[in-house]
Amino acid sequence: MSQKLAPIDWRTLVKVFEAEGFTRSRQHGSHIAMVKPGIARPIIIQQGTHVPVFIIKNNLRTAGMSRERYFAILSSL
Repeated sequence: MSQKLAPIDWRTLVKVFEAEGFTRSRQHGSHIAMVKPGIARPIIIQQGTHVPVFIIKNNLRTAGMSRERYFAILSSL
């Protein structure tokens, strides 16, 4: 049975994507853009709030990351 996605702190989500090879490319206001070679679109994470589940799902889809990989990285932090 797969784990359930839940809102998490933006700092934790940044660490998850950094562990997957993404780097911060720019910041505009409270939004951080993270890029990785081979991924067409940047991942956008808003600072200052807990990131809602629908944003996490969209970022995982954009990054091509599975839920299993996400939870594996999250548990190792």
